Amino acid sequence: MADVEAESLARSLTERSPAGIAEQIRELIAAGVLTAGMRLPTVRDVATEIGVSVGTVAQAWALLREGGLVETRRRGGTRIIEGADPLGGEFAGWSGVDLLYCSPDPHLLPPLDEALAKALKQPGINAWGREHMLPELQKELQKRLTDQPREFVTVSSGTEALWLATRAAAESGDTIAVEEPTSPGYLSVLQSMGLRAVGVPVDEQGPVPERLSEALEAGAVAFVHSPGGAFSDRHTLTPERGFALEAALEAAPEVLIIEDDPLGPLGPGAAPSLDALFPERTVRVLGFERAFGMDLRTSALAGPRELVQRCVRHRSGGVASNSRILQHALVQLLRDPVVSHRLTSARGHYATRRRLALEAFEAAGLTARAGTHSWAVWVEVADERAAALALSGQGVVADVGAASHVTEQPTGLLRFSVAQLPEDDAVLAELAQLVRRAAVGELGEATFV
Repeated sequence: MADVEAESLARSLTERSPAGIAEQIRELIAAGVLTAGMRLPTVRDVATEIGVSVGTVAQAWALLREGGLVETRRRGGTRIIEGADPLGGEFAGWSGVDLLYCSPDPHLLPPLDEALAKALKQPGINAWGREHMLPELQKELQKRLTDQPREFVTVSSGTEALWLATRAAAESGDTIAVEEPTSPGYLSVLQSMGLRAVGVPVDEQGPVPERLSEALEAGAVAFVHSPGGAFSDRHTLTPERGFALEAALEAAPEVLIIEDDPLGPLGPGAAPSLDALFPERTVRVLGFERAFGMDLRTSALAGPRELVQRCVRHRSGGVASNSRILQHALVQLLRDPVVSHRLTSARGHYATRRRLALEAFEAAGLTARAGTHSWAVWVEVADERAAALALSGQGVVADVGAASHVTEQPTGLLRFSVAQLPEDDAVLAELAQLVRRAAVGELGEATFV
């Protein structure tokens, strides 16, 4: 069994805290750089190489043991455990993989325990009264947005934030212009609110300006789009396209702009925003559940004061507020360099899964596409509903294109979330063959008992 040299390992360790060291070794195991049976250097040798105390490295090794990644024997040193896999272990079948809702991989979420522990020690916890957003959190979020004056409010999720922004922008019977494809489930939300949707197709650079003009001329009171292309089949908004959309929006000065950012820190950091051009009528929806997990229950809305206050009034009559503990925890997560490293690692895994899925579908003879940073891969099929029904009988649950498009598409589409896909060529080839067979009617129809 191979030994890992301290000098070699030290070159991969840029963090110096126990959690940071453990996290980077966990990622080396996930990437296959460190494999089962390898013996790690002694804590003293690692401490000497990276310039920290022996106790710091010993704590890191203890975290790895608690995570089931290594074991320490008195005379055998510390070794990577056979079968240790921080990304979930052996593939157990498609019924356990979310291909429908674009939810994150639980194994790629940062742990919340340290952030919550620090949050509980912050002053002001349990003070009577409410704050729609803590000043510390507002400061962190402002760093991530264009330099525009704005109001902030926290909500429980990006989904709630998008609902509130839509409700603030429109009344029953109004028309909303939506970028296609839309976020999962958003068209059904509009329908439940009594709103009419008109689609705005995209190309590789973003929404098509001429089609946006048509939607606004048709009476749309708001335009909803995702600059980062979180679930898009082809785009991330380019700066050039952002400027090209300016004329259409200037011709409709009463139209509100809702920008949906459901990936938060996992999305493209430099995606352009239309609030640089229209700060007085752009509201930003900032989602954090895909980066940090649904149970953090803290996302945000940011925009002009009057519009954000309108959103607040639609939330439990304006009296609702988010837990200070959870807001402080989000602040800690956004500031923690170890968490930042983990998010960078997760972003890489999601990109790898998107690439591997596209390659597998292409190898199976299917036409598939995805935006540069999208969490969704779209596959062309002749009959999307028949194909989706056939796949469901095999435990593969995908969404159909009609659920995310207003306008009729030239071909049927199936949407597959990439976030929980295994990084295994053979398993993805199996999925691609199932989709191919469903597309040509070889799987038959699903049967339910």
